[in-house]
Amino acid sequence: MRRFRFGIVDGLVNARPSPTALSRANYLTAATTGADSFWVGDHLNSLVPRSIATPEHLGVGAKLVPDVDAILEPWTTLGYFAARNRLRRLTLGMAVTDAVRRHPAITAQAAATLHLLNRGRTILGVGVGEREGTEPYGVSGDKPVARLEEAIAVIRTLWRSAGQLITRDSPYFPLRKAIFTLPPHRGTRPHIWVAAHGPRMLGITGRLGDGWLPFTLSRPADYGTALEGVHTAADDAGRDPLTITPAAVRAVVTGRSRDDVDEALNSTLVKTSALSAPATAWARHGARHPLGEDFSGVHDLVPQVIDEATALAYTRQVPVGLMREITFNGTPAEVIDQVAEWRDAGLRYLNVINGSVLNPRLRKGAAAALPFVKVLRGLRKL
Repeated sequence: MRRFRFGIVDGLVNARPSPTALSRANYLTAATTGADSFWVGDHLNSLVPRSIATPEHLGVGAKLVPDVDAILEPWTTLGYFAARNRLRRLTLGMAVTDAVRRHPAITAQAAATLHLLNRGRTILGVGVGEREGTEPYGVSGDKPVARLEEAIAVIRTLWRSAGQLITRDSPYFPLRKAIFTLPPHRGTRPHIWVAAHGPRMLGITGRLGDGWLPFTLSRPADYGTALEGVHTAADDAGRDPLTITPAAVRAVVTGRSRDDVDEALNSTLVKTSALSAPATAWARHGARHPLGEDFSGVHDLVPQVIDEATALAYTRQVPVGLMREITFNGTPAEVIDQVAEWRDAGLRYLNVINGSVLNPRLRKGAAAALPFVKVLRGLRKL
């Protein structure tokens, strides 16, 4: 069995007293707790409705984060960390970029550059993107899965080209005597991990991916079933399924006691994460997703248009059981037991979002710091 590994995911929100204050804190946590990697997202704005990211709901965090929609550009920031990545030489990862807003040639250049700067420790996570980063900016989200599949093929073609002129037909990203000469680092290129959930995306992961990085699967049994789909696609493509890293991105909400954890799970800001869950997850808990019975989840969420009254009405509808399903939550021992269930379903690499810090009560949020570190150290022993 492969060693269980973990990383920490940062949201790249502009902070006080410096733009990277919160990101550097997460990076240092990763470097000092035995994490293998540090990851950032690729968004133009937050997935939290700005209407409730206020002192009333965010507490003292509002002083650190003046505007939740002020998100730093990810490749620039990863370059910043690559220049400072000396303590443990963490792998730096993108979780995740897309082929809707970014042309794959630009992504190939950015990832190859980071791979050189970080001495061969880079993972490129790719997905289909979200409406919050396309629709408001006039970017077409047409056929995102087909675009993603073509983008991976273009990126790999450029990386393998060895400086030769490339001509390649594609309905989305044709190349006409294109050239790419950034060298690999000691013969290696970044690994490509795919944020896949549906059958077609799972097939792409099995055929083309080096890793699998889902965000919205919420039960270990569902994870195991989807992983079988990845492995089947890999087999059909003549690949060894065990060369594909089974990963996931999940939030951890922990604290000193179960009561503290439940208080955090019931906070308005934490409950907004349930809006990113698909309607099918809500239905399992006897509830209707406030954005519709067919709502697919985070891919269709446009949080910046949700006003305060509506956001509060939505969060009041979130079932307690749903919050417990979509997060790892509890005391450190309880969280480790939950992660172990996912490990038994095939998970080998967990990328952690620290949801405990969203508790609007400063004392409770600060008190969760030590239990969160205990969780991270416990992950090393799985």
